[in-house]
Parts: sequence; C-alpha cells; structure tokens
Amino acid sequence: MKYVDEYRDAGLVRGLADAIARTVTQPWTIMEICGGQTHAIVKFGLDDLLPPAITLVHGPGCPVCVTSADLIDTAVDLALQHRVILCSFGDMLRVPGNGIDLLTAKARGGDIRIVYSPLDAVALAREHPGREVVFFAVGFETTAPANAMAVLRAEREGVRNFSLLTSHVLVPPAMRAILGAPDNRVQGFLAAGHVCTIMGVQEYGPIARDHHAPIIITGFEPVDILEGILLCVKQLESGRAEVENAYSRAVRTEGNVHARGIVERVFVVADRDWRGLGVIPASGLAVRPEYAAYDALRRFPCAACAARAASECISGEIMRGVKKPHHCPAFGTRCTPEHPLGAPMVSSEGACAAYHRYRARAA
Repeated sequence: MKYVDEYRDAGLVRGLADAIARTVTQPWTIMEICGGQTHAIVKFGLDDLLPPAITLVHGPGCPVCVTSADLIDTAVDLALQHRVILCSFGDMLRVPGNGIDLLTAKARGGDIRIVYSPLDAVALAREHPGREVVFFAVGFETTAPANAMAVLRAEREGVRNFSLLTSHVLVPPAMRAILGAPDNRVQGFLAAGHVCTIMGVQEYGPIARDHHAPIIITGFEPVDILEGILLCVKQLESGRAEVENAYSRAVRTEGNVHARGIVERVFVVADRDWRGLGVIPASGLAVRPEYAAYDALRRFPCAACAARAASECISGEIMRGVKKPHHCPAFGTRCTPEHPLGAPMVSSEGACAAYHRYRARAA
C-alpha cells in the first residue's frame, strides 16, 4: 500500500478487528503513546471495533500537554518582564500555566508571535537586531532536529539575539515511568512511529525485556493502529515481550543517523518535569553548555513561578493510563476547549480534546 486512503480501507479495518477478536482470550490493556494515534482511535471509533477484553488507554504522547506549568510561567515572564519577542507554535498559546497563559500575556502587551518553524524565529532575530528573540522549543524527539538546526543556523550566521526556551521530552523514560508506577495498568505499548523515524528502535528493547511488555512501533492510520494492536495481542497471548517494527515504510532500526547527530551536537539529556507526571530523570533535552549563548534559561534570570493553584484536572491520571477523559467530573462542563482546566483539553493532540471533539460524552 502506498496511498493514505488504502490505510483507511473499511474492509481491511474490519478484517483486522475480527483477527484481534479471534486471537484474544483474556483481558489486556494497551497504551498508545502518541497523541496523533489517540485522535485517530477516537475519530474513527477504532476502540469500538475491538472486543471488550481489549482496553486502550492514552499515554503522555502530546508534548504540549506535558510541558510543565512552570515553563509556561517562564515563557510569560520572558514576554512581559524581559520584553523579548517570544515565538511559539500556535497550540502553546492557550495552555494554562500556574498563572496566565501566553494568549493572555499577548493581550497584556507581550510581543508573542506564532511561527511555523524555528527558522522563522531566527529570521525575526536577524530582522530585529535590537530585540531579543526567544523560540519556545516544545516537542518530543521528532522536533528536536529542527530546533537544533535553528541554533546551528544562528551560530553560522552570527545571529546573537536568538535563543531557545527548551521543553523537549523523551519517550522511552516516560514509558519506563509508567510501567514502574504502582498503579500501572499498561501491559503493552503502541509506540510512536514518527519518534522512531528519528531515534530508531534500539532503546525500546530493554524496556520490553525489563518490564515484560511488548512494544509495537506503528503509524497513525486505522490499518496501522489495528495491525499494531493485533501484533501486541499476539505477543501478550503467547507470553512474549519483544519490539516489533510495524511501520517499516518509515522507520529504520537505526533511525535517522544524521538527524540524531545534529540533536546530540546541540542538546544533552537532562531531567525534565512532565505536567501531571512530575520529574522523570534523564527524560528531556537541554541546550549543551557550549551553546549557552542560545539557551534562554541561562541568558535571562526569570522570576519565581506563580503559586500553584489546586485544580480539578486529572490529566496526570489520564496520561498514565489510569483514567480516561470522561472520568473527569469537569470534562465538557467546567473544562472545555474554550475554557480549559488543563493542557490535554487545549492541544490538538490532547486526549481530552479528542474526546470532546468526537464523542463529547463517551461512556
């Protein structure tokens, strides 16, 4: 198959669902890591095609959702107190911090601009040599190469008024944290294919072995996802726990070696605070000390974060696979995309946003 509509073929989808039903003999809980996979599952009703024994839960695969409230506060501080030109992708503007969000900061006079590439921010810095320009670098391993390239471009062109506010997170440590939690329900994973196109699959083998949890690398269309579930169920039923690459049309075992080299040149692995999950050791990327001139956290002394307010949001439990969005008492009432209590209701990849858009009162 080579066209998108082939991966949405209803006959193939039903055939895979039937194969899963014939294979399963006991209950299993499987987590899809990527927010794009979550949206496909909910949009196309793939979970409704599965036998009752299969439970799908939704992981922390939305980088916007797991960006800490403290870092949102830092971005607001940069825009309002340090008066930088803060550049961001649009889906970050309405994510709540401990205080206000970036959209509110923009309304209060902050120079906050939506861009479509970190290189747009480098261009802005070149065009405004008298202003500091900060790009809010959010994402998993997938977006890290482009952000690293922005730093290298700025260095090569002598652009000194550009820096990154970095919130990069890494998938494998989060998977380990979920599997090691005392309330863990997850028995197998669908891993995010686009992350593996960059990083490869080598890191997943030890996770599968140590936690005896099969990991299937898969894509984002209905046929991809159901094929991944079938492979996962076959492993669970046979007592195996291995890594399988069901997305070989895009993922090589070694990943993209050139892109990985660029990431390793600019970034170093660091601890990261995940919203709803807490600090996970060695689960993020920070700018290397040798590129400190391009690290906004080093360049600007930021104000203390606002006091943390109590919230009804259960995003942490949702992203650990313990609960689903409709289990939240505020879902669809006190928490909506227009008035979100938490990040998963804001982001285009958030699980709560998917449930609200496609099944406002899922049962």
